[in-house]
Amino acid sequence: MSDALRELLSSGIGWLSLFTIAFIIVMAVYIYRYVTRQIQEEEKNAASSAGQQRRQHSS
Repeated sequence: MSDALRELLSSGIGWLSLFTIAFIIVMAVYIYRYVTRQIQEEEKNAASSAGQQRRQHSS
């Protein structure tokens, strides 16, 4: 094992660094999925409201 890896896994600050990196990655994935879902939902709502407006104007 390299000295850097040994230091990372054997010290408290190393574990804290690993936890921080993992937390940031998980948070980025969550935010990406949340934003993607919100965009899809907004597009679906915009499409359905546009269809309703066309029906109201053609009557």
